[in-house]
Amino acid sequence: MPTVQYDDAIVSFEAGPGLRDLVVGEGVANQELDHTLDQQIFHIRMANSQGRREAASLLLKKMYGWRGYSVDPNAIHALNKITLFAETGGQTVGTMSLCLDNDEIGLPADENFRDKLDELREQQRRLCEPSKLAIDKGVSKRVFAALIHISYIYARNIHGYTDYVIEVNPRHVMFYKRMLGFRDFGGERPCTRVGAPAVLLRLELEYMGEQIRQFGGLMEQQTTERSFYPYFFPTWDEPGITGRLIAGKT
Repeated sequence: MPTVQYDDAIVSFEAGPGLRDLVVGEGVANQELDHTLDQQIFHIRMANSQGRREAASLLLKKMYGWRGYSVDPNAIHALNKITLFAETGGQTVGTMSLCLDNDEIGLPADENFRDKLDELREQQRRLCEPSKLAIDKGVSKRVFAALIHISYIYARNIHGYTDYVIEVNPRHVMFYKRMLGFRDFGGERPCTRVGAPAVLLRLELEYMGEQIRQFGGLMEQQTTERSFYPYFFPTWDEPGITGRLIAGKT
């Protein structure tokens, strides 16, 4: 599937046919996009302006709010967080944030799993936490894969972080294990932020890099691999993406 480039995007790509069967987000499908998504070019950008942050926040409210989960509109501005979003045809269809652990500002998961995260910190592991992931219904699997891959490049290749940790609802645990290789780490506890149970999972970024090198870019080939890694970019796209992230062309 071709990858194209637009000057104001981290990366742009065309969605291929037959990729609309998986719904990562939950909510009401966008009927305006439903018949044209396979022909659209998607752009991944950083939410580094007020308008882009508002667009990402609106999608979060749409995808999380209908379940009764609260979304803090100011959380997107945290100093240790970047927010990526995907748009096509001028509409935001996907977003995720990546929180980077540091001595001054911890991670959202510290609220419920501080003791487990401290175990990793004592081992000199550098932690980051993907959060606030929302993908509109009817959107290509490749949008989800692109957001995760770019967050990996930012965390691992640019800043040298070693592990993803995530809090997920118990009903989503198998998805993250099967599709990305996350493993159990902290068990299930009540999540005070959303008033629902949460399970702490961990993924070593060294493992993710191995999967990207093995399967990235193979989505159009016949393969028995059922994870999301064939929908990631091929490794030869990583230097260009890395350079644009560093240069701030977002």
